[in-house]
Amino acid sequence: MAWSEKLKLKKGLILSLNEAGLTAPKEIQQKTLSRINGGQDIIAVGPEGCGKTTTVVLAALNRFTHTADGITRVLILVNDKERVEEVISRIEAINNNKNISVVGLYATPGTEAQMDAMADGADIVVATPDRARVIYLKLGLNLNKIELFILDDADLVVKQGLQLPVAELANSIIKCQHVVFTEVLHDKLNRMIAPFMKQPAMIEVEEIGEAPVDTHPQVLYHVPNFGTKLNLLRLFMQDEDLFTKTVVFVNTRHTAEKLYKSLETRVNNRVALLNSWFFEWTGFAEVDDFKQSAQTKILIVANEGLEPISLHGVPFIIHFELPAEKETYVNRMVNENLSTDEETMALTFATDLELGMVRKIEQVLGQKIPVGELPDDLIIERERKKNTEEEKPAAKKKSDEPVVGEAFHEKKASNSKTYNYTSGEKAKMTKKKKYG
Repeated sequence: MAWSEKLKLKKGLILSLNEAGLTAPKEIQQKTLSRINGGQDIIAVGPEGCGKTTTVVLAALNRFTHTADGITRVLILVNDKERVEEVISRIEAINNNKNISVVGLYATPGTEAQMDAMADGADIVVATPDRARVIYLKLGLNLNKIELFILDDADLVVKQGLQLPVAELANSIIKCQHVVFTEVLHDKLNRMIAPFMKQPAMIEVEEIGEAPVDTHPQVLYHVPNFGTKLNLLRLFMQDEDLFTKTVVFVNTRHTAEKLYKSLETRVNNRVALLNSWFFEWTGFAEVDDFKQSAQTKILIVANEGLEPISLHGVPFIIHFELPAEKETYVNRMVNENLSTDEETMALTFATDLELGMVRKIEQVLGQKIPVGELPDDLIIERERKKNTEEEKPAAKKKSDEPVVGEAFHEKKASNSKTYNYTSGEKAKMTKKKKYG
């Protein structure tokens, strides 16, 4: 399918696409571009490589005619400097309209150069949320004319804890169109974007390749946090008749220590570490030694600098944490013993922030990992922040009786503070006083 008029792209942009070798739209572009160009708020969910970045660029460039005035009309937020540079590079590869100016904002020593670049004119700004907020508060980024607000890699933005600057920037724009691209959609991401999205259309693209190999049976357990993961692991490990031998993978020694201490007393000292770094803790140098041990039921393995290990003959593999590289996980899932009756079950625990890696793994495996129901007797840990708020003592109620040493007169109405401005509102007020 060639680029059609239904996508509502300008003729000059279609010519640029063909010259760049992009002769036909991908599925995500077919489903989103006409809606974006029609002014609707969009949430687009798709895996890595499905064409999200190109869609971002096309949505931005299609806002401009041949002439551009250097006033920022498109703001694109991404998670880090590398993505800023990647998006700008993609814009340059597609854009033939040299009147459109593009400025990147990301963390560098000082802000002077970026402030100067903004002062020279920027039709499109590609930025990390934290640096865009800094430039905005310094009055270098004018949000008054923004028509299109794009949040790309939204799941990674949440993973890096950048929700606050995103919310402040979005809420400081009086009126514009909002478009969000992400690999996964979860509760934390929804909480960030819900306040500024206006009846968004939900568009989802699934691109699962062919399964390259036979894998062990797998089950995914989606849990809210680390504490619930730990409770689920303890619950499973109590059933020693089922979980006769289990290898548990974590990412760091620090996490391995937590699991070892937590399980040691609960499973009658039947837990060990691979290559234990403490003399007094039970450990094995090889997985085969663990398999042959009649006493030990659980082996905790830290991924740090870990060479591939043989898991043949282990009834259960649990990924308490997902490894940094999807290939590491996939290699463990390969079932090399289809001719035997021995079966290994692979269980994966994942929080919202790990679902992006789950989707990447599913792409490589060529199949969705079935989601398991959480046990009824699993204790779900609440977020620590909520606990802190609930445990915080109530503010002491001020007595109506006068206290010695205090003033007895009431404040004038003009001196009473009945407001609490956000940093964005304060910046607008400062700008109005300075320029208006």
